[in-house]
Amino acid sequence: MENARKSRNKVLARCGKCSGGCTTLIGKDTRVIVQGITGKEGSFHATRMKEYGTRVVAGVSPGKGGSLVSGIPVYDTVQDAIKEHEVDASIIFVPAKFASDAVYEAVDAGIKLIVVVTEHIPVIDVAKFTRYALTRGSRIIGPNCPGLIVPEESLLGILPPRAFKKGKIGIVSRSGTLTYEVSELLKDRGQSTVIGIGGDPIIGTKMQDIVKMFDEDPQTEEIVVIGEIGGTMEEEVAKMKSEGRIKKHIVAYIAGLTAPKEKRMGHAGAVVYMGMGTFDSKINAFRKAGIPVAKTPYEIKDLLLKV
Repeated sequence: MENARKSRNKVLARCGKCSGGCTTLIGKDTRVIVQGITGKEGSFHATRMKEYGTRVVAGVSPGKGGSLVSGIPVYDTVQDAIKEHEVDASIIFVPAKFASDAVYEAVDAGIKLIVVVTEHIPVIDVAKFTRYALTRGSRIIGPNCPGLIVPEESLLGILPPRAFKKGKIGIVSRSGTLTYEVSELLKDRGQSTVIGIGGDPIIGTKMQDIVKMFDEDPQTEEIVVIGEIGGTMEEEVAKMKSEGRIKKHIVAYIAGLTAPKEKRMGHAGAVVYMGMGTFDSKINAFRKAGIPVAKTPYEIKDLLLKV
């Protein structure tokens, strides 16, 4: 347990790969590989990330080593790629059946940040590889997530670049679509970093970890939390704010007002049970912590201005 805790603290340290010494994982100098780069989604998004300015140094697809995708060299294994390139992060577009193997391969290669876009990975497999990554000093974002972006510096995921502009608002979201919908609404203010953590029951990086990063990030002045019914991450954020562990202002929005209890709605993690993870419990926790809660995504901007 102590070794796992030390590894986790190491991963939470400053990444040193972005301007201003930010604490939010990626920046313009982050070197990225794309696992599953020759697939339809992998090749499409690898090209988009490269065009945005992300330093995509290599791709990995077994049996496709020696080929190129948009000028990006492809290797058969992650080990082959890191022999030829320095790598800080990996993004995985591998089908669910093989995604766990891809994660283990990246962790064993010593890659510190791994973004798993793939959905429908069995929960037991996610529990195993997230624990394994934690003990080996790697951070996982996802699975079933849109990724993250530092506007005008680096994109690691499937987020549409048009929705983002450099600014001072940090956004963390459990919802994929709302991640960029809210970013679009706040585009005139701009964002420091936007992170979609995924909506599955078990994920590699929790909302409260990202909020803590934003609180320590000199590039972030305000924090927007986009939550959903199910789980208790939002309540944990509220508790941190109440106890004074988060100093910066937070504005929240919770999706799922009309969802029936004990029903899964949308994401696999959006299930409430025995009064836990309900819309009301999250709203009440935020209000007790003094965190304004928007009734609709369109109110988030107004609440930020009031704050």
